Formats: sequence, C-alpha cells, structure tokens
Amino acid sequence: MTTATAVPGASLLSPADHALVLIDFQSQMAFATRTIDVAALRNNVALIAKGAAGFKVPVVLTTVAEKSFSGPMFPEIAPVFPGQKVFDRTSMNCWEDQAVIDEINRIGTQRVVIAGLWTSVCIVGPALSAIDQGFEVYVITDACGDVSDEAHERAVTRMVQAGAVPLTSVQYLLELQRDWGRSATYDLTTGIAREHAGGYGLGIQYAKSMFGAQEGGH
Repeated sequence: MTTATAVPGASLLSPADHALVLIDFQSQMAFATRTIDVAALRNNVALIAKGAAGFKVPVVLTTVAEKSFSGPMFPEIAPVFPGQKVFDRTSMNCWEDQAVIDEINRIGTQRVVIAGLWTSVCIVGPALSAIDQGFEVYVITDACGDVSDEAHERAVTRMVQAGAVPLTSVQYLLELQRDWGRSATYDLTTGIAREHAGGYGLGIQYAKSMFGAQEGGH
C-alpha cells in the first residue's frame, strides 16, 4: 500500500533547481507572431521575468542578429535584469551557440525552463537539443508565439513527445511560490499577480481592498 507524505513532487519547479532561458523576445520576431496578441505576450513575459528575478532564479538572456535584423529585446525584460549580459547569436538554435552553452554550464543545473519566439524554430531547437543531452526541459507555452497556430501547436506537440513539460506563465509564478505561508516572497508573488495575472490579479486586488483578505493567514 502506498503511503502519502506531505512533500512536493520531484517534477515541481523550485527557484534553486533550474535556469530560465529567455530567447529572442525581439521586435522583428514579434511583428510576425500570430498565435498570441503581442500585448498579451509582453505581459506574460514581464510576469515570468519579474518572477524569476524576484525568486533569484538564474536567467539566461539571448537574442539573434540584434543589430542587423531582429532588433532590440522587449522593454519588459532588460530593466528587470539591469546590467545582465545578453548573448547575441547568429544561430537560430541557441543551444548551438558556445557562449550560451558556457553560461548554462556555469549555472550548473540539469533543468531548464524556456520561453521565446518563435516556438517552431528558436524554441524547438534548444528544447530538443537539451533533452538529447540529458537535461529536463520545461516550456512556458503562453510566453511563446509563432507565425501560425499550426506552427505553434505542432512545435509544442513535438517538444512534448520528446519529453518537454509544458506550463503557463501564471503556473510558473505560483509554482515558485507554492505555499502562501512563505512570507518572504508573499508580497512579491501577489504583487506580480496583481499587475500581470489578468482576472486573477484583479481578484487579489479586490479581496485585499474590500475586506483585507490574505492567503495563508498573512
């Protein structure tokens, strides 16, 4: 008979067990994105960037052909990581860029969480490459986008079939928190949610403003 214990599953993410890799959130890539409204995409990217920074998750920032073609990184990202190096590449697959790989190895985690543009090219490439090398890969699918629904969905299916784990931006934030009793990051998490988590965020604002509600007794 199996006995339950009050401990989290090993597949759940925690701040110290992964690196977040943000890939090619750039103007030129966004212009052709059709699977998600660009305003919604920018909001989701801001949510995961602020969450990762607040929880001190190691983050890798990478662009492709920034000066010659694709343009600057989304303005929601750089201010969250002031002074952090951005790895600009020529390769569509960032896992083929030695400087990016050196940074992944410096961080030293076997679990990576990926988001970026486009799903079928710049996300599939590193996801499949990392899985092939023995890494655990998670993909934040609503912080990715592509030129068509078909391209995005086939890419997600392909990655899942290879072993990647899909999740959403709000799911990522709440998985990092996971317990409202963790008071050190309670205000961080609810603050990010109020600003970026749509109706859920409005609900937090309403509950706190109208009757002082607090999750977990805070």
